[in-house]
Amino acid sequence: MRFKVAVLVLLGAAPVFAHEGVKNPAVMARMHGMKDIAEDVKTLGQMAKGATAFDQAAARAAAASIAQHAAEAPGLFEAPEDDPKTEALPAIWENFDDFRAKSLELETIALGLSTSIESVDDLPPALKALGDNCSACHEVYRKKN
Repeated sequence: MRFKVAVLVLLGAAPVFAHEGVKNPAVMARMHGMKDIAEDVKTLGQMAKGATAFDQAAARAAAASIAQHAAEAPGLFEAPEDDPKTEALPAIWENFDDFRAKSLELETIALGLSTSIESVDDLPPALKALGDNCSACHEVYRKKN
């Protein structure tokens, strides 16, 4: 589990490099939305591994933020905008109902966590649930780096 938390935390740094040179504002907006989710996951991961002190309010706020960004994601991806730097695959628009469902599932998971995280012990299963959802979407709809 510690490995999975470390991977999730490291994934939070990858989007920063991907944003360089993006010219399409719609693609940039999508990248910022995904980066914001990654930063919130990083906040939870840092607490889970003890790099920062557990703070229930901050953990719940990070989960609420993930839920908000997940709810916004389908709107950000609705138009099939492109850019040489995009990591979005055409499969998003070919299977948009599934993409939307995965986003809504992430929103549901994160909303639940935003009210249920009580202690640091709640973070590993929370990160697993979030990570499993993110991976399910990324495996199908995001370019492999």
